[in-house]
Amino acid sequence: MTHAAAHREFTPSDMAEGDVYKLLSGAVLPRPIAVVTSRSPEGIANAAPFSFFGILSHAPATVAIGIEPRPDGTRKDTARNIIETGEFTLHIPDVAMAQAVQDIAAPEAPEVDEIDLCGLARVPGTHVDCPRLLAAPVALECRFDQRLDLGPARDIVIGTVEGIFIREGAVNAALHVDPERIDALGRLGGATFATTRDRFQL
Repeated sequence: MTHAAAHREFTPSDMAEGDVYKLLSGAVLPRPIAVVTSRSPEGIANAAPFSFFGILSHAPATVAIGIEPRPDGTRKDTARNIIETGEFTLHIPDVAMAQAVQDIAAPEAPEVDEIDLCGLARVPGTHVDCPRLLAAPVALECRFDQRLDLGPARDIVIGTVEGIFIREGAVNAALHVDPERIDALGRLGGATFATTRDRFQL
């Protein structure tokens, strides 16, 4: 019988918020990264990366994004845009997009188009009025469904997937997705990233 090793216990309710973030972001890994594009009510395109996100269901196809507030406590542009316009596009970036993902993470004013800043090619959305990034191997065009309010400007945004776009050649006739063709970028703690290139089967 294998005996479990000893563990050190932490209680989030007794800790500083930043310390909880460090533990969770450093322990729950690797985390897939979503690059989310949205558009403000004024028509300004926005792009930002998030690693607190996931697929919740396939029927209906549902995703969720955890969007933390800005350092000054205000709501981020992505959350505001999604809530006010009702749509967004979630991309899975590949390793080749790593620098662009890092670049668009920098805070910019709401009137700044981050997609232009990082030089990513885009096309108009098919099901939503949000840009779709051509470099990303996967894009999920989504309609805003609901928001979970976790406190001032701290949102979990839930959306229904209206369209799935996958890189040509990455899906076979049986609809199996080739992870090598996707070459997804993952997030570890801090500014450390990971790939999906080291795999094994059980």
